[in-house]
Amino acid sequence: MNRSEKGYHSAEKVSEYQIRSIMAYIKTIEPEQAEGQLTEIYDNLVETRGKIAEVHKIQSLNPEALIAHMELYMTFMFGKSPLRRYQREMLGVVTSAANRCAYCINHHEQALLAYWKDEERTGKLAKNRSEMNLSETDRLLCNFAEKLTLNREQNYSKDVKRLKEAGIEDRAILDAVQVIAYFNFVNRMVLGLGVEFSEEEMKGYKY
Repeated sequence: MNRSEKGYHSAEKVSEYQIRSIMAYIKTIEPEQAEGQLTEIYDNLVETRGKIAEVHKIQSLNPEALIAHMELYMTFMFGKSPLRRYQREMLGVVTSAANRCAYCINHHEQALLAYWKDEERTGKLAKNRSEMNLSETDRLLCNFAEKLTLNREQNYSKDVKRLKEAGIEDRAILDAVQVIAYFNFVNRMVLGLGVEFSEEEMKGYKY
């Protein structure tokens, strides 16, 4: 097994995960500036998620897309699934780490921490999960998420076969791939539009 299969990450990559403040590259609409449909969306986000995130604001020029995005997010991350909630957050962290998306790493580390309740363990997932004592199922899911995100192969039939041999059912594999694909989408939106964030934003969400 090579370093990447173990979930190895170099010190150089780890340094890139540190929180840094970035000004968004496009105009965003703050809650106090919102009107009409966007005001309703923001109010709903505060009620259901606890607060409005910068990743929401970055989509404020297209409220319809923001609504569709949140419906997709809620289905993939909170909908009924054979994947446990922590596993979905775990896949989000691993995918975001492979994309070096600090914003999403930190957001979903906080969500995962709500389930694992272990800061040291949670922190290792993005930086060097080879040091973690993951279950075989979780290890395979994490390796698959990283491999698929980095697009190392064009044929993943052997990876899916390994997941099945570990007892992971087809519906869970589908849901895992959808979560991985979702985070690739969000990571690229965050990185491509320079989403601004701070340590304060990582607090106060409903998980």
